[in-house]
Amino acid sequence: MSSSETRRPAVVEPTIFELGRPGRRGFRLPEMDVPAVDPVEALGRDNVRAQGPDIPDLAEPDAVRHFTRLAELNHHVDRGFYPLGSCTMKYNPKVNEDAASLPGFTRLHPEADERCCQGALALMYHLSRHLCEISGMDAVTLEPPAGASGELTGMLIIRAWHEARGNPRSKVIVPDSAHGTNPASLTLAGYDAVEIVSDDEGRIDVGALRAAVDDETAAIMITNPNTLGVFENDIEEIIEIVHNVGGLVYMDGANLNALLGIVRPGDIGFDVMHFNLHKTFSAPHGGGGPGSGPVGVKAELAPYLPYPTVTRDEARPEGLQYCFDYDRPESIGKVHGVTGNFLVAVKAYAYILSLGPRGLRRVAENALINANYLQARLKGDFDLSHSGYCQHEFVLSASRQKAHGVKALDIAKRLLDFGVHAPTIYFPLIVKEALMIEPTETESLESLDHFVDVMKAIARESETEPETVQAAPSATPVSRLDEAKAAKDLDVTWRRRTA
Repeated sequence: MSSSETRRPAVVEPTIFELGRPGRRGFRLPEMDVPAVDPVEALGRDNVRAQGPDIPDLAEPDAVRHFTRLAELNHHVDRGFYPLGSCTMKYNPKVNEDAASLPGFTRLHPEADERCCQGALALMYHLSRHLCEISGMDAVTLEPPAGASGELTGMLIIRAWHEARGNPRSKVIVPDSAHGTNPASLTLAGYDAVEIVSDDEGRIDVGALRAAVDDETAAIMITNPNTLGVFENDIEEIIEIVHNVGGLVYMDGANLNALLGIVRPGDIGFDVMHFNLHKTFSAPHGGGGPGSGPVGVKAELAPYLPYPTVTRDEARPEGLQYCFDYDRPESIGKVHGVTGNFLVAVKAYAYILSLGPRGLRRVAENALINANYLQARLKGDFDLSHSGYCQHEFVLSASRQKAHGVKALDIAKRLLDFGVHAPTIYFPLIVKEALMIEPTETESLESLDHFVDVMKAIARESETEPETVQAAPSATPVSRLDEAKAAKDLDVTWRRRTA
């Protein structure tokens, strides 16, 4: 595979303002049959524009084709492989989108009376019970709208539990391979982060952990499998060390896709965990949301879950048995709307029911097989962060390529020329020039082989023509952007182009 095989540059799409022509319109409204209302009188002068918005005049076909062409320029999981490590960008069945599009769900008001939304409450209740069964937890809240808010919710629950015992404690332990949101979440919950190092295989150094814990240790936050894609083999000993000083153990569930049907975190001693429904259980992930980050806890922590929880009261009349429980005096309070991001929950519920226990286990098994297949085929061309088998993801290092002047960022940009989305780069921070790759269970052998061929081609280019990789991308609508300038000097003001 060579640069000549990369896809050709697309024509740069004009802005919709450039496409507009005065007098064109997509539809025409009938004349009003009621008297017009003066907007200034109705809304007040301060609330009415001095001039109307600068909206282009377009016919309907021009508008539809413009946005369709823009969609075709965007890379997404329906278009191609998305090996974004730690984020589980799997292909999601469209039947779950159909389920979430049912009018009874999409038209549901978030403050609807319980008598009017028994079906939605039943779904939330049974989804919570399924998540408990999958994780080994005893109770679940669906309120948190994403993983990071799930982390914060979990840490607030841990703090409330310690405060009820007379001492909130002061610190939480995090491995040096932790997701960046972990230390942020514990800090927002009022704790100090204590970082511990990883051993040579990327796992928690048990000796360093023993030295770090004391009576001020409120908890440890662990991602398992961790961000290097390896399982913490000493997890039971790690949990015991923290429990012995009165601390709790939190599991970041971002990598739960590797454990489905194989390991239940609650069974090995975890006290709290969050789920990423938008990673593990079918919902489009990326582009800013929506997400869903339910939190599961063991029974002794259940009183502190956000209120209200959804419960089932069989003493109530048939058709009214599902209800919100607001009588929770020890709750940490609300963290989001009472139904959470409900439509994400609908997709997750459909996904779990359609796969069942055996299907969920197959998800994890296939994810592990795909990741190990890629690792085995690529470890000869790139440095590997650890030895042995991985779980659902693995981390390569581009240190070998950097010796030729090619960085991980360059490789990520070059992948775009071949129609492949880049993996996560420069994370975890403990691996130099990190390329974090997760194929998920939904990619075919042909898709994986194409990715391998592209990565091997880029590895060869890095040695023979590094300038090609350094200049990438060359076959995309725009070339490499100055991302630092965009972040520091963002200008979103639109200016009409003049001839």
